[in-house]
Formats: sequence, structure tokens, C-alpha cells
Amino acid sequence: MAEYVEVARAESERGEVVLRRRVEEHAADVLELRVNGVYVMDTLETSSETELAAAALELVDDPRDVVVGGLGLGFTTQRVLADHRVERVMVVEIEEALVEWMRDGTVRHGPGVLADKRVHIVNTDIVTAIAEATSTYDLVLLDVDNGPGHLVHDTNASVYGHEFIASTKRILNPGGALVIWSANPAPSLEAVLEDVFGNCAEHRYDVLLQQRAEQYLLYLSRVPHR
Repeated sequence: MAEYVEVARAESERGEVVLRRRVEEHAADVLELRVNGVYVMDTLETSSETELAAAALELVDDPRDVVVGGLGLGFTTQRVLADHRVERVMVVEIEEALVEWMRDGTVRHGPGVLADKRVHIVNTDIVTAIAEATSTYDLVLLDVDNGPGHLVHDTNASVYGHEFIASTKRILNPGGALVIWSANPAPSLEAVLEDVFGNCAEHRYDVLLQQRAEQYLLYLSRVPHR
């Protein structure tokens, strides 16, 4: 049976953010992120966070400028930075504590990720960041919650709505793409993406989460080339 040791905790107007170490017999220590008591991610099963970046990067011929909505524990950003074509990554993270834990080494691989000169951290919510964006981008990757069917914060429902999706499309270059991570099937999100972009592909990924078989999803839409 796993034992847990709290590593770091922070409080904000949105509630608590907790990083804890999960210690299991015959297994390496695992860092686990929880927000308001809800499991968000850990450092063991990172395939879908990595695939979020990999699938997006495959969609675009020249992904120079990328937005990553949600820093989390940095695995999506890390995979984006591994692509030599990428020149600039705007990482939007609302929880300042997560940024600090990545910077100060509380998350062991964090300093290396954020030291990359291509990374620009924006400490705000993704809706504000997209609304105030003064540049255009080739890719927008969103992993700011567990998806529209399993929200950590109710206010994040707008991220999956028509108005925000349309505003995201407006900052994408021709041929650019939006990719959204979800913990559950999201037919309503798929319908919105189809309406705004005229296309949407759903990708499903089998994962093993703490000995449980789960399936995570990506929703991908593209702006046509002019």
C-alpha cells in the first residue's frame, strides 16, 4: 500500500494546491499533484501529457511559436522544447506556486525545463492570456483542467465554450492547430470545435494510473492554410 509524504502546499483564492510524494514498495518515489483534493497528475504516468505535445507538433509543418496552457509538472512543455523547430513557448499557469516549485527544484526536473531561453511564463488564467495576446501562434495546447466533464474549478467551464475556442482560433496562424486534453470523452467540446474550426479529430490513449486502466483523450482542430 502506498504511503504519502507532503512535499509542498500553497493556498490561493482558488483553494489549495498540494504536491506530495507517493512511496510504494518496489517502486521509485513519485510526485503527485492535487488541487482542492482532486488528483491532477503525477510524475509516473506522463504519456498523455507528452502525447499532447507530440500529436500537436505533428500537425504543423513549422511550429515556431507555441502556447502551452497549464504548466502542471512540466512534461508537456518539456516535450515541446525537445522539438528543434520551436523558437518560442508561452507557458500560461495560473498557480504561482507551481511555477515556483518548478523553478526552485521542488520538482526535480523543473529548473532544467524553465531555464530554456525559449520559455516565457505568464502567471494568469488562460482566458486572459489568450484575450491579451498580441502575437499569433502556430500551436495552442490546453491542459488546464481535467476536461469539461470533470472540472477541478467550475470557472474553467468557459475554456471549453464557444467564445473562448473562437478567441483561440483568432490567434492561430494559417495551418495552426489547437489541441485539448481531457480525462473523459467530451462530445460537447467536439461539437464546439467542429463549429468553430470546421474539423475535429478525437485521439484516445490507454494509460495505467495507479494500477487502474484509464483512457485519456485529445481533441485536435486545425486552421486551414490560406
